Amino acid sequence: MTRQDQPPSSLHIFGIQSRFLRERRGLTQKELAQRITYSDSLIAMVERGERSPQPAYIERVDEALGANGMLAVLAPHMEREDHPHWAQEYVQLEAEALALHVYSTHVLHGLLQTEEYARAVFRSRCPALDEEDVERAVQARMERKLLTRRPPARLTFVLEESVLRRTIGGLTVRDGQLRHLLTCAALPHVVLQVMPDSRETHAGLDGPMTLLETPDHRTIAYVEGQRGSYFVSKPEEVSVITHRYGIIRSQALSPEESTEHIERSLAGGS
Repeated sequence: MTRQDQPPSSLHIFGIQSRFLRERRGLTQKELAQRITYSDSLIAMVERGERSPQPAYIERVDEALGANGMLAVLAPHMEREDHPHWAQEYVQLEAEALALHVYSTHVLHGLLQTEEYARAVFRSRCPALDEEDVERAVQARMERKLLTRRPPARLTFVLEESVLRRTIGGLTVRDGQLRHLLTCAALPHVVLQVMPDSRETHAGLDGPMTLLETPDHRTIAYVEGQRGSYFVSKPEEVSVITHRYGIIRSQALSPEESTEHIERSLAGGS
């Protein structure tokens, strides 16, 4: 299911309504921006349902467009949406998963992130998030408990070596994240592997992927991209991705070698 297939969330309802009211008044996004002292790029993102508007923004837009509270009434519902609407189904499936298998290429999977690392990741977003949005996103990420859930899920992670070297948030944040990875790797239900840069053949060049086993023992693939994400549920397509993930694991360092690699990274080695 692509994000376009998802039912409209309150973010999209707010965006559609605010755009309708703006156009009915004959205002461009730039003209509205001048009236409410927010950027026209922010207005565009809110109208597309890609950005959660803050209470002050909602109040100013409601007043500027003469909505008489029609927009303001949606504010409490949007404040409860901690994830983009296209990610909410994934978060729910993840929480219920019997098993999760992840291949990460650019950034660590959210379940493995420390709070400081997650904060640095969200501060790297482009367009930038304001600090309130960053903190809400970090809190939502920290509330995902599959790693420590009882009964435990079966979890495997393959991380590109470059992800471990990337100093998102600075060296202190990176080193704290590496120590946390060692803690995660020591859990009996977690297998963590590193894909070395020295590999001359690589089955994962098409990008990151996640495989989830649902409570009814179905396997679903989840693929993320620049502008959203989608699920793969057709058995023949899931079979291809599952096979590919198996090859990726075989090409990566063993769990023991991976732990040693992370330890050397912490010690300043290669």
